[in-house]
Formats: sequence, C-alpha cells, structure tokens
Amino acid sequence: MPSFDFQPDPDVDPAGLVYTFGGVAPVASLTPGTVLTTWTRDCFAGVVRSVDDRSSELCDPRYLNPQTGPFHIEGAEPGDTLAVHFISIEPRETWGVSTTVPFFGSLTATPVTPLLHPALPERTWIYDLDRVARTVRYRALDSDFTVDLPLDPMHGTVGVAPALGEVRNSLAPGDWGGNMDTPEMRAGVTCYLPVNVEGALFSFGDGHARQGEGETCGVAVETAMDTALVVDVIKGHPCRWPRIESDDFLITTGSTKPLEDAFRIAHSELVGWVAAEAGLSTLDAYQLVSQATLTPVANVVDTVYTMTAKMPKSALPGVVAMGGVHARLRALGAAWLSR
Repeated sequence: MPSFDFQPDPDVDPAGLVYTFGGVAPVASLTPGTVLTTWTRDCFAGVVRSVDDRSSELCDPRYLNPQTGPFHIEGAEPGDTLAVHFISIEPRETWGVSTTVPFFGSLTATPVTPLLHPALPERTWIYDLDRVARTVRYRALDSDFTVDLPLDPMHGTVGVAPALGEVRNSLAPGDWGGNMDTPEMRAGVTCYLPVNVEGALFSFGDGHARQGEGETCGVAVETAMDTALVVDVIKGHPCRWPRIESDDFLITTGSTKPLEDAFRIAHSELVGWVAAEAGLSTLDAYQLVSQATLTPVANVVDTVYTMTAKMPKSALPGVVAMGGVHARLRALGAAWLSR
C-alpha cells in the first residue's frame, strides 16, 4: 500500500506554525489509500515543560494548538466525505503537561462569560507517561498524593478547511471538525469529515495522553504524538457534521453554544444517520436512538462546546455503515502494522 512519511521540522519557531483550519497552502498531497506517518506538537508547541512554567508567560493565547498539515487529498471535492482512520496514536515524549489558564475552563469566568472575580491561580502539572505500562502518573502540587491513570492517547483537533473560504482558529470546533476535544478520537476509529474545498485540506494535532469527558479545566494531559493514519475519499456521499465510527459504535458530533444545542445537533445527526443506514423512518430512528444512545460530553471549555452521541452497533444488526469504509481501512491499518 502507498505510504508517506512527513516529518515537521522540530526547530521551527512556534510563531511559524499553523494555527488555523483553512487559509494555508498544503504541505503535501496524498492519494486515497495512503498511510501517513507523522508527528504533532502539543498544544503549547513544547515550550511549557516544568511546574515552574506558565503558559500565559510563554505562549500567545491566540496561538495554541499548532496543526500538522494541511494535507491535500487527491480527488476530494465538495460534496464528498473524507475518511481518516487512525492506525496508531502514541506519545512521542515520556511526559505530558496540564495547566490552569487565566479565565479559561468550565469552572471560572471566561471572556464570553465575564464576572468580577479574579482569575483562578495559574498552575502547571507535569505527568509521567509510561508507554510500556500504559499509564499516566498524576502528582498533586500541594500534597504527596499520586495516582496512575490509564494511558488513552487521542487527538483533540482533527479537521478540514471550512466552507466559503473561511479561516477558523484551531481552538474552535465546528462542522469542519477542528478542536472537538473528544476522547473518542483514539487509535482504531475512523473519522468522517465533510469536504468543503478541493483537496479537503486535512490537518490535525493537539495530542492528549488522556482526557476526562468535558475537559473541565480546559487542558488535558497535553503531549506530542507520533501518529499513523490512512485516508480515503467517499465520493458523492456528504455528511454535514463530523462522524466517528469505531468497531462498536456509530458516533456523531455537534459543536455550538449552549451545550443543549450541541446535544441537539449530535442527536439529530445520529437520528438521520441511523435512519439512512437501517432503512428506518425518521420517527422510528428517533425512537431507537432515544432508547439506545450514550451521550459523552466532549468539551465544555472551547469557544463553543462539543457533544457526541454514540449508537451501539449491537442495536443495528446487519447494518454496515458508510459502505463498510471503516472495516476496509481498519484492515489496511492492520496490514501496515504487521508489515
């Protein structure tokens, strides 16, 4: 199978990195079926490295979540769907970082929810990542408490160029994907993204060694990632919002404020997907989704919030979603891993 190795220059000044979806020329062109191997920087571009570092002093808050890409996908045109199967997502370093950021997070005032109280104290936590034991070690700052949490690598930002020539900050999620911050975006899943411009212009980054649902403080265990993925194009089969398919679930996303409307987007998208794949009427699909679906919160911290809706495949016997793309790309990924 074709493969392409793209290694970003680790010495590039953070100011020269890509912090948007759209508005940037592609770094390379990929044919469908190509396995891409590359790496992504953490959300702070690697400059926050110790408990004494403060992101507000080292980073411009307008320029976070540097992206690897964009990649031009040959043959992708508006009205198509880009399929991205994550073969492997592994921490590149043995450490990760999380912080509190002034006026950012779920439990503080923010620029769009201003209050009169001062910002929460800015602190930085460094995590040890054990790739053999598959653990992430948390250490409290104000006591000797420690605990090992499961390593669960994922990408917070996965997306394409938005429609109508828009350029969107990589801190924002929307119907182009972007900073959805869902733990569902782990190795083994296939992400489906709407193609809005010729070539799709696919980018990704914001690696998390793990993240709780909601990303409550606004910062996961941020780390650089080594990633292998395979891309394909589903011609003439558009999707309005990003979708994710795992071996066990069909997953839809919705990103907006308030959170209840993000919930409505994700669930209405899932009702439509289930209806189309299972041959059900809209009301029958609505009823089935209502009784079978799980609804993990992705994030309640970004410029707008993201919800997911998960339909167990066990509730859809005999249904093969998206023409079987997930199984086909998973097989390609397994063959690449065993080469």
